[in-house]
Amino acid sequence: MASREDVRRLALALPAAVERPDRFAFAVENRGKLKDFAWVWNERLAPKQPRVPNPGVIAVRVAGEEAKHFLIAAAPGVFFTEPHYNGFPAVLVRLAAVEEEQLEALLHDAWRLQAPKPLVKAFEASLPGP
Repeated sequence: MASREDVRRLALALPAAVERPDRFAFAVENRGKLKDFAWVWNERLAPKQPRVPNPGVIAVRVAGEEAKHFLIAAAPGVFFTEPHYNGFPAVLVRLAAVEEEQLEALLHDAWRLQAPKPLVKAFEASLPGP
């Protein structure tokens, strides 16, 4: 089981990662723009009403629809999606169901998708080998 504090700690441990000041979201700068790699899920509780943050779920960037559907099929109790995310490369993650090690790997992969390639290469080179 992971918490929002675990998300914050793991996300901010990644090079050049920042927390957005206006919402629970984490990004990395790439070509002068902040690129989100994880953020709180804004859930629609009632039709035609504004979405509200659900603190128990985060959205995490993935490589594409295939990766998203693979995760959901592998662990539907942990991962899910909703129509708002159809065609968008992000999966929704239930924090109460995800293990910290799995969350760390998800955030690392999401960060790598958004970070500048030279930063990713330098970071990956600094990691201990297998």
